Amino acid sequence: MESENKVFVESKKRMRFLKVISNGCSQNRRSKVSAFPQLHRLHSLSQPAVPSFGIAFDIDGVILRGHSPIGGSPQALSRLYNHLGSLKVPYVFLTNGGGVPESKRASELSKQLGVNIQPQQVIHGHSPFKQLVNRYEKELIVAVGKGEPADVMTEYGFKNVVSMDEYASCFDSIDPLEQYKNWRLDSQKSSSKTSISSQRVKAAFIVSDPIDWGRDIQVLCDILRTGGLPGTEIAHQPHLYFANDDIDYQAVFPSERLGMAAFRIALESIFNRIHPKPLEYTSFGKPKPFVFRNAEIVLKDLLPLLVHDPQDAKPGNIDNHCFKTLYMIGDNPAIDINGARQAGQPWFSILTRTGVFKGKENHAEHPADLVVDTVEEAVDYILKRECIL
Repeated sequence: MESENKVFVESKKRMRFLKVISNGCSQNRRSKVSAFPQLHRLHSLSQPAVPSFGIAFDIDGVILRGHSPIGGSPQALSRLYNHLGSLKVPYVFLTNGGGVPESKRASELSKQLGVNIQPQQVIHGHSPFKQLVNRYEKELIVAVGKGEPADVMTEYGFKNVVSMDEYASCFDSIDPLEQYKNWRLDSQKSSSKTSISSQRVKAAFIVSDPIDWGRDIQVLCDILRTGGLPGTEIAHQPHLYFANDDIDYQAVFPSERLGMAAFRIALESIFNRIHPKPLEYTSFGKPKPFVFRNAEIVLKDLLPLLVHDPQDAKPGNIDNHCFKTLYMIGDNPAIDINGARQAGQPWFSILTRTGVFKGKENHAEHPADLVVDTVEEAVDYILKRECIL
C-alpha cells in the first residue's frame, strides 16, 4: 500500500512538473524553460509536425556586412536545421537588395553561412518583377543596375531584355561623358544594335543600385521622355519600376550608403525639371505590406520540406495552415520594422544593432517589438519563446 501511494505521489508530481513546463512555453516565460533542461528533449519530441511560426531575415546589416557574416549569423542559422542538416524551422531572406538571380544568391549565401539554402528562401526586392512577365514577356525592356540585371529578368521569363550597358552602347554619343571615363562597359550579347535602337522600350526596370548614375539618368530621361525611342520627339512615358525605395543601407563602410531611393530622387528631380509631366513610377520592396504578405506565402510553401509524415504533408493540411507568429529580423527601423508593423498580425518585429540602427533604446518613430544586439540573440529569443529547445 505504501508502495502504491509512493507511485501515486510521484505520478502527481510529474504531472505538475510537465504542466509547469507546458504553461511556461505557452506564456513565453523563458525562466521556466531554462529551469528544466532535462525536459528539452522530451518537449522537442512533442512539437507539432508543422511549425506554427516562421522567420524572415534581412541580409545587409543583419546577416552580412559586405561579404562577411556578422552577429553570429552562421551559428544562428545552423540552429534552424536538425542534426541531419534538414530544415526544421521555415525561414526566408527578405531583402531589398539583389542584382543576381535568386538561385545564385542562395548558392552564395550557402557558402558564406555554412548551411543549405534553397533559391525559394531568397526574396529579393526585384522578385515581384516576375509577376509582370505576362505584361512584358516579348516587349523590349531595359534592366538597370549592378550585378546581372538582364540575367535576372531573363530568368523570370522576359524574352526581350537588354541591360543598360548594352542599350547605351547602341546609341552613339548618348552618354556625352563616355570619352572621359577610364572604363568601358562592353556589350555581353550579340543583339543587333540597329534592331535595339529602332525598337521602342516598353518599360525600364531598376533591378539593383545603378553604378553610373550620370549615364543612367541621362539615358532613362531619353527613354522616358520620348515614349521609349531616344532621339525622337516627346511622347507618352513608358512604365518605370524600382525594386525598392531604400534611401540608405548598411554596407562595409561605417556609415550608411545611399540606396536606390536616392537614385530615384535624383532621376525624378531632373526629369520633372525637363519634362512637362511629372515622373510616373512604381516601387516595390519593404516596407510595402504586400511584400510581407508574399513572404508569408513563401514561408508556407516551404512547409512540405519540413514534414516527414505523409499525412501532415497532404495539400489540405499545408493550405489550411496558419502561422501564429512571423518574425521579421532587421536593422533598419524605417524599412524592416516599419514594414512589419504595417503588415500587422502575425508579424513580430526584432531590431538588431549591427546595421543601420545602433541606438541603446528602441527606435522612437518605428519601435520594434524587441531590440537585441545581434541576429544570434534574436534567434535564441525566438527558439526559447517557441519552446524549440
